[in-house]
Amino acid sequence: MTQRGIMKNEYTLLYVEDNQANMKLVEQLLASRSNITMVGAEDAEKGLELAISTIPDIILMDINLPGMDGYEALAWLRAHETTSHIPVMALSASAMTRDVEKGLAAGFIRYLTKPIDISLFYQALDEVLAPAS
Repeated sequence: MTQRGIMKNEYTLLYVEDNQANMKLVEQLLASRSNITMVGAEDAEKGLELAISTIPDIILMDINLPGMDGYEALAWLRAHETTSHIPVMALSASAMTRDVEKGLAAGFIRYLTKPIDISLFYQALDEVLAPAS
């Protein structure tokens, strides 16, 4: 991604996930990517607060969250000028074809399923964070 014509080398990923094991797994996967810093939130409300305060380069969003779900959080992000530009990828255990189609139709840029396909996870990150050519 570029910002004001400057190529970025360092990225912040916000992961909104209520399951600590999943949070740890993604943290471990990102450990091999020294240019990506992860911040985490255990529910959508905290995730939205972090999205505003950190303006991450990408948000990884679970769908089935306590309280506000991932779809509601995505709608909130899109409705606010400060966060409307941030790409949001879904990462969900809801893996039926209709779930994926619903997520993409709602505006998630990618819809990844659990258990995480590691190569697809890295590929999606690379595509989203790649500098615009």
